[in-house]
Amino acid sequence: MTILCVRFQLPPMYEAALPQLLGLLEEFTPVVEALPPDGALADLRGAERYFGRDAVQLASVIRVRALALYGVDCVIGAGPGPMLARMALRDARPGLTGAVPEGGERDFLAGKPVAALPGVGTATARTLCEYGLDTLGRVAAAPLSTLQRLVGARAGRELHEKANGVDRGRVVPNGVSLPHSRLRSSGGTPILAADRPFDRDELDPGRHRRALLSAAEELGARLRAVDKVCRTLTLTVRYADRSATTRSRTLPEPTAHSAALTRTAYDLYGALGLQRARVRSIALRAEGLAPAELASHQLTFDPVDEKVRRIEEVADRARAKFGPRAVMPGSLAA
Repeated sequence: MTILCVRFQLPPMYEAALPQLLGLLEEFTPVVEALPPDGALADLRGAERYFGRDAVQLASVIRVRALALYGVDCVIGAGPGPMLARMALRDARPGLTGAVPEGGERDFLAGKPVAALPGVGTATARTLCEYGLDTLGRVAAAPLSTLQRLVGARAGRELHEKANGVDRGRVVPNGVSLPHSRLRSSGGTPILAADRPFDRDELDPGRHRRALLSAAEELGARLRAVDKVCRTLTLTVRYADRSATTRSRTLPEPTAHSAALTRTAYDLYGALGLQRARVRSIALRAEGLAPAELASHQLTFDPVDEKVRRIEEVADRARAKFGPRAVMPGSLAA
């Protein structure tokens, strides 16, 4: 086992602590790939030799250091490759590393449903199940030609390899990988989402706006944590009758500035003109993500805006230094 998939148990709104936690992993190996908003892959091939410990033993050390230094627990999966480490993570729990031993890949996969394999969507899983290939063990035993007839030549070959435990993935140092939740993709374009469901159908516009503020601050902190900016903000309001309204707006300039995201979110909400609407949830999506270093910021000479940006920088450093609970939600509101 040489690859760890680590998921830090960060509370909502505190994903800005991820860079500091990635730094913790980099004390063991330089080959670390971020999985925003709360995880990472780490290749420990060199670390196992250097420290004289295997990946599971190093995972225990990482867990203890994360708790001692940042007060953050984590769950960890270990395997010969990134795909298997991700799958092992699902069997892990705090204090116990999920592990796939080398040579035991097929046994680990055999009893799992075919939908558990990364890259197998609902339609593919349904097709395979219709032909009795409902577990990865059965898929692994099926002739390659059969799989290729069912799902296509390339997809069939990849499926056959993965079901047999062949993991060709690799950890990309300093890369940002897209997990299946929170950081999503739409039409191949990465997006970042923050959802705010209410405990009950909410009529109060004040609570709607507080949810918008919380979601916008979360998006801003998470964008800055991975050095990204967004070009478009999308608001989705879901109602008690299960209907929904979605509105989008292109930002004046790409940004990760929480105050700018909050202003745009408020404008989108105000334009809906809701009157006594029973709202079930509010969601914001940051779309059109781009590297922050490629974005330009127009100087406004507005002392209030500049002050808020400086406060934002201080808050981000506080989260990174003292952990995810260093800044209270809503404390950056202008």
